[in-house]
Amino acid sequence: MFTEIYEPVYLFMERGGVILYGIFGLIFILWLLVLERVVFFSFVHRSDVKKAVAEWEARSERTSWHAHQIRQDLLGKLRGNLTANMNTIKMAIGLAPLFGLLGTVTGMIEVFDVMAFLGNGSPKAMASGISKATIPTMAGMVGAITGVFAQSLLDRYIKREKIHLEDQLTFDH
Repeated sequence: MFTEIYEPVYLFMERGGVILYGIFGLIFILWLLVLERVVFFSFVHRSDVKKAVAEWEARSERTSWHAHQIRQDLLGKLRGNLTANMNTIKMAIGLAPLFGLLGTVTGMIEVFDVMAFLGNGSPKAMASGISKATIPTMAGMVGAITGVFAQSLLDRYIKREKIHLEDQLTFDH
């Protein structure tokens, strides 16, 4: 069972070259950060909002300048926590295609080395370099596309949640 999964993955990684390990490491970190955000939104953020609303509702007056500053501070902390790690996620998304491009360059260098050593007439010898040029490009783009999709969903949730936070901390009293 394990070898049925392991062998194709191993062959794919071998054909893609050393850069592919870096791309997969980057994509792994990207998805860890995305999952961290999902876990944060599901568990930690909800309790933080409840605490902030309870602190705001416990105030006897909510109309003075001082009360407005406290409200802005509560909202600012919640907003800051919402957007944590989003820039790192965006950076990892941007780096994935660049790592793929690095794989393309190193693969093409291997092709040119084979051509210089054996001449132009050996397509079989060049095949390894060509796969090391194309597989990392594909992996980098696939990782970036899936990351863009996840980042888009997270950004949409954050935007909605920021509006929702404003509504929960009311001024009336």
